[in-house]
Amino acid sequence: MEKVALITGATGGIGLPTAKALAKDGYIVVMNGIDDAAAEKAKAEMTAAGAKFDYCKFDVTDETQVNDNVAAIGGKYGHIDVLVNGAGGLGGRSRFEGMTTEFYRFVMALNLDSAFYMCRACIPYLKKGEDASIINFASNAAWNAGGPGAGVYGASKAAVATLTRALAKDLAEYGIRVNAVSPGTIDTPFHDNIKKTNPALFESWKNNILMKRFGRPEEVASVISFLVSPQASFLTGEIIQINGGQDFL
Repeated sequence: MEKVALITGATGGIGLPTAKALAKDGYIVVMNGIDDAAAEKAKAEMTAAGAKFDYCKFDVTDETQVNDNVAAIGGKYGHIDVLVNGAGGLGGRSRFEGMTTEFYRFVMALNLDSAFYMCRACIPYLKKGEDASIINFASNAAWNAGGPGAGVYGASKAAVATLTRALAKDLAEYGIRVNAVSPGTIDTPFHDNIKKTNPALFESWKNNILMKRFGRPEEVASVISFLVSPQASFLTGEIIQINGGQDFL
């Protein structure tokens, strides 16, 4: 039985290196995204790497789209062995006093609702998988509450951390492990706006990192590769910090 990994937000950022890593590990990778241009570039890179993959476009914040597409994926392959909930994002910045309800709900949907919808829809197919595993994405902001205007993002990621532990308890009886990665400042397009508008400020963030550099997406992907492997078979409910010692300073 070929192993199947479903990765949301797989067309860029940390998602694409994760897709490449799991393809190298022998998985058929089902890549999700909503950006057509990014998807074409990602598919070209996966093809060049000789990866076995599918691409499935749907909005992970839309419950109906998630249910319909996961059912189609599960029906095609019969099982899912790995779910990586990589989709998410800052969504913008807003202080709480002036925050609209629409912005609050958008950020929570992007980070928390999406993970819940995906996990719920995939569980029946994960039960049919082999050594099945879920990987969620928390964030350094889950612990330090984020920078100015990123408070609701931090709150949403803290909720993902708790969701991860709750799912680990819920699914252990089925042999499904649930863990999360918690990246610090990783040099991805997530930070493009600040890099363009205030590059000096962006570079100054290194001062808050023990290793005095930003992380690389591949460094997160390699941890995910480990977490879903047999080498991590006794790990569940863990939140793995990948931040170069950013919490120490």
